[in-house]
Amino acid sequence: MSRWWPPARCTAFAAGLNVYATVAILGASQYFHLFSLPAGLGILGHPVVIFGSAALFFIEFFADKVPYVDTVWDSIHTLVRPTVAAGLSFGIFSGMPEAWKILAALMGGSVALTSHGAKAVTRTAANTSPEPFSNWILSVMEDAVAIGLTTLAMSHPVIAGAIAVVLVVLAVLVIRRVVRFFKRAFSGEAAELPTVPGPGS
Repeated sequence: MSRWWPPARCTAFAAGLNVYATVAILGASQYFHLFSLPAGLGILGHPVVIFGSAALFFIEFFADKVPYVDTVWDSIHTLVRPTVAAGLSFGIFSGMPEAWKILAALMGGSVALTSHGAKAVTRTAANTSPEPFSNWILSVMEDAVAIGLTTLAMSHPVIAGAIAVVLVVLAVLVIRRVVRFFKRAFSGEAAELPTVPGPGS
């Protein structure tokens, strides 16, 4: 049973950063027989799911790199990313008792909400800068983490799971740091944006 936790953590964290890339990679791996997904995720290998998620990833790739547009995009996906991540975790535990599947879904959704939250607040903070380059860099790094973590989860799930745990801790620290910055900023105490680590940095 414990062997399912590392890939569940990885896919959940990756989905919180880029849900469409995560689904597309899992689906393509299943379709091309590069990796055998659990029965509960078999539907991801359907061409409609693969092409649909790839098309949405293409749209997100550009929307995520435009200041303020990325914030709107993140706001829309506050429900999408954790919900899909919960579904992925539920599917990973498809062969387990119902209680374990529900627990996995809850944890998967929570992990995705954490990575999504860190992404959203970091990008909002980056938007306070007039230059667009920080947004581009953060977006590319977030995509790289999501794609890399999902790919690694299929070949080395334990290593990927350990990395995901570290990233969750970093994400929590990022959220706390940026929230404190905005609190000081609104109270007139902040002078400049602090440098914060992120799940995609």
